[in-house]
Amino acid sequence: MFQIDPMSREPVYEQIIAQVERFILTDVLLPGSQIPSVRNVSMTNSINPRTILKAYTDLDARGLIQSVPGKGYFVCTDAQEKLLQKGRAKMKDLTELLTELAIAGVTKEEISACVEQAYADAEKQHQQGGTIV
Repeated sequence: MFQIDPMSREPVYEQIIAQVERFILTDVLLPGSQIPSVRNVSMTNSINPRTILKAYTDLDARGLIQSVPGKGYFVCTDAQEKLLQKGRAKMKDLTELLTELAIAGVTKEEISACVEQAYADAEKQHQQGGTIV
């Protein structure tokens, strides 16, 4: 399920968090579904279990997954909505960036083309989904 890049500057636990969030947003992980166990991820990816537990604990604190003692971790029913709200909260940053680009002389057409490309890329990723171990 997880594809970890050991050469990345991004810590492994943050890579796991980002991938779980993406899997939730692209319906690879559905509400109520179980995510791979710490042991499974550790063995499959040769990652220290404490690193995985750190990622899962962070996701639990964000309200995206929940631990069920003796059974594992499961996706919360409102996880996708929480992530959508987080994305919408970035709109202010986007507005500021677009203002800077406009001041720098970037045209609406160039920005529109960039937006169209981003949405096409997102759709492609959504269709590709991911695989669960």
